[in-house]
Amino acid sequence: MFDRNKNKPSAEPPAPEPVAAPRASAATTTPNPAASGGIAIIGPSINIKGTVTGGEDLMILGKVEGTIDLSGHEVFIGQSGRVVADIKASRIEIEGEVTGDVNGIEKVVIAHSGKLRGNIVAPRVTLEDGAVFKGVIDMETNNTRGSQETSKAEQGVLAASSSTSLGTGPKQSQF
Repeated sequence: MFDRNKNKPSAEPPAPEPVAAPRASAATTTPNPAASGGIAIIGPSINIKGTVTGGEDLMILGKVEGTIDLSGHEVFIGQSGRVVADIKASRIEIEGEVTGDVNGIEKVVIAHSGKLRGNIVAPRVTLEDGAVFKGVIDMETNNTRGSQETSKAEQGVLAASSSTSLGTGPKQSQF
């Protein structure tokens, strides 16, 4: 009996059947690379000029000039990455150098080796110790923009200007 089982697996051609089935399923899943969790990599020796868009996360180790728009995905700029572009992505992490405005839908992180010259718009921002940043940070979300409520900073400015106009002298800011 053991001889028959040994002969059956070696005599059976199961290899072609599994190969044919994955090809058919791979063809049906190929149009949606985001579901596979793929990451596109721009290597250290690659230079790109123009607009970068796509349907997966992006790791930049080379040079990119222009615009990067990956709204539903993450962008990671490695230590060797050099970007001169406006970036819009769900999450942006910078370990290299970026010159341009950065719009993180969820979060922007500038690592200790990262350098950013440009403005940041994101609800959450992390600047690690040693990070270099020159620009303006706007952490207002779309929900709070245009609301009738004024922020504490705006209230402080209003209070300072109103007390100055009343002749009580300038008020020192707590910032």
